[in-house]
Amino acid sequence: MDIFNDILNLRFIDYLDVVLVALLLYYLYKLVKGTVAINIFLGIIIIYGAWKLTEFLDMELLSGIFGGFMKVGLIALIVVFQPEIRKFLLMVGSTNFGRRVKFLQRFNFLKTDVTNATNVDAIVSACNKMSMSKTGALIVFERNNNLDFLTSSGDEMNIQVTQPIIESIFFKNSPLHDGAIIVSNNVVKATRVILPVNNEKKIPLRFGLRHRAAIGVTEKTDALALAVSEETGHISYFKDGEFIAFEDSSELITLIKKDLV
Repeated sequence: MDIFNDILNLRFIDYLDVVLVALLLYYLYKLVKGTVAINIFLGIIIIYGAWKLTEFLDMELLSGIFGGFMKVGLIALIVVFQPEIRKFLLMVGSTNFGRRVKFLQRFNFLKTDVTNATNVDAIVSACNKMSMSKTGALIVFERNNNLDFLTSSGDEMNIQVTQPIIESIFFKNSPLHDGAIIVSNNVVKATRVILPVNNEKKIPLRFGLRHRAAIGVTEKTDALALAVSEETGHISYFKDGEFIAFEDSSELITLIKKDLV
């Protein structure tokens, strides 16, 4: 009965506190999902829960042990997982503000003529040619989330997008063909980029590292990705960590242009 009364007496700020903690845990889970760090993340949650439970039950010895581990262990985790923490902060800092602006721009008094200038036709044409020669490729389209935390893993570029440029980058004897390229507003920002790989077993075994990387980057950011299989020459399109089906090149071009707006 006392617990029921406590729930009824909760303030609005208490509900907000719970929602914000849930959002923080969701972002952390999204960041480490599909990596070995997920086990560490779950371990921290379990230990934290045990610490609070022992505090509630007045188990002073166990509570002190768990509390000491959380205080010292968190400092050690910050040192060990510094790259992941940096990536997380960059993702949070750039997430979804552009989407809110685009939502507001639907109202007439806030509309602008800003559009994405990426030459989608040239990129898809290059993918079609690479598909015929079974040349592997992975192309990432930057949208609202800033991908600078990924470009730093490769070679930063500033090249205007054209069909010959895309084909030459992924040419098998090219020094730039390994890894992904990141395209932003019709400019190749970086080549040989290392992307986060999705390791979930639900992905069909016929898909290789390119496809897993495409799934990984599109589920952790709002980017789009195109992958050309080196084994089959099949072109795959990814958004929000999912395969997006299309009938032909014309439909693929239409989908990408619509998603880039």
